[in-house]
Amino acid sequence: MDYIREGDRLVVTRLDRLARSVLDLAKISDRFTQEGIDLIVLDQHIDTSTPSGKLLFNMLAVIAEFENDLRRERQTEGIAKAKELNIKFGRPSSLSDSEEIELLNDKQAGMPMSQLLKKYKIGKATAYRIISRLSSDDKMPNQNINELEV
Repeated sequence: MDYIREGDRLVVTRLDRLARSVLDLAKISDRFTQEGIDLIVLDQHIDTSTPSGKLLFNMLAVIAEFENDLRRERQTEGIAKAKELNIKFGRPSSLSDSEEIELLNDKQAGMPMSQLLKKYKIGKATAYRIISRLSSDDKMPNQNINELEV
């Protein structure tokens, strides 16, 4: 976009590949108008060098933003529904609950982090995340981790 000059034509396959919102599209369109740059959108057969092309360009930009808003709303509703059903997001846990407690016990017993990583076949960030979560877990405020039933 920085290299487009007056008299150039920018060709894109689809309008939604150029900008994410009508506001961004309007800014790009204004810039192109001021600098004498034409836009050609292949899929929608838009050529902003013509009045009908400019009209179609603006109409499709509004429709594209509306579709994005609908998609975002459906996604938000889907996530909320999944959370209601207690569906977990993200990657499955590397270790079971009992293995996590064992990892914390090993760490508290003084096992070096390098040995913990090899024993449980996890990364350093995962190990620290588990240790941090279990160490500050509200379920066991003043309870020794060794006293927990597994």
